[in-house]
Amino acid sequence: MTPAGPRGTAGQNRGVASHGTPSPAGRPEPPSTGPGPGAPHPGAAAPTRPGVVEDLRERLVQLEGAVTGQHRGGGTTSGLPAWRRATPGEPRWPASVAVAVAITLQVTLPDELSVASRFVLPAVETAILVVLLAINPRRIDRVSGPLRALGLALIAVASLANGYSAVILVLGLLNGSQGKTAGPLLASGGAIYLTNILVFALWYWELDRGGPASRALALRTNPDFLFPQMTSPDLADPAWEPEFSDYLYVSFTNATAFSPTDTMPLTRWTKMTMLLQSAIALVTVALVIARVVNILGA
Repeated sequence: MTPAGPRGTAGQNRGVASHGTPSPAGRPEPPSTGPGPGAPHPGAAAPTRPGVVEDLRERLVQLEGAVTGQHRGGGTTSGLPAWRRATPGEPRWPASVAVAVAITLQVTLPDELSVASRFVLPAVETAILVVLLAINPRRIDRVSGPLRALGLALIAVASLANGYSAVILVLGLLNGSQGKTAGPLLASGGAIYLTNILVFALWYWELDRGGPASRALALRTNPDFLFPQMTSPDLADPAWEPEFSDYLYVSFTNATAFSPTDTMPLTRWTKMTMLLQSAIALVTVALVIARVVNILGA
């Protein structure tokens, strides 16, 4: 057989390039069906969709803005309402005035409606209030374990004093040892009723979303009380955030209507606390008014 010349060799090379590597029998192998250079490997993870990445990035930005009050590019989170972002913090004086009024009301009660003496627990409350004002007199804008403990202790002492007075008054009205005359009975019942409103307003203010300092730093985004401004942000001022006056209104309406009005409790502790306040107010008002009517009728 005549050997193949250069033209035959070139033709064979072209055949190998187009039909694959020759087999041992001399026949060309079929072209490879594996993945090409740009195709993903069968064992590799599927590529992440850009939309998912953008959604995760946006959620992280919102979380960071809720904690630090910063937004993309170093600006403020102006798109979020004030109650969901970090703010300078509310002043302490409204709550301090409420405590001072509650102390004054407790001092006006007779000794038989007070623990030991009408000046004992109010003196403790005054001392705690002075310490709080000395340490943090202006805005509540930093989280402090000792300060929060002092604030809770102050409210607890005021609650103990007013709760004791309410129980003694109710028991005295039931057994006839209290309420001989209408005037002093109305004064004592009114003082206990008003103190009940102030004390529970302080509880709501101190416990909602971890307290005023936690709310100022936006450390917790899930509210315990659902205010109307939260459900209708398009009708509310973007700078609105709950302050002591809002909780005082919640306490007042709960004590007069014996149920929530425009602000709804969302957590179990808020529901149980509002239930307790309504029960105290209802029993006090009902028994005092009934006794006064009986006295005046006689």
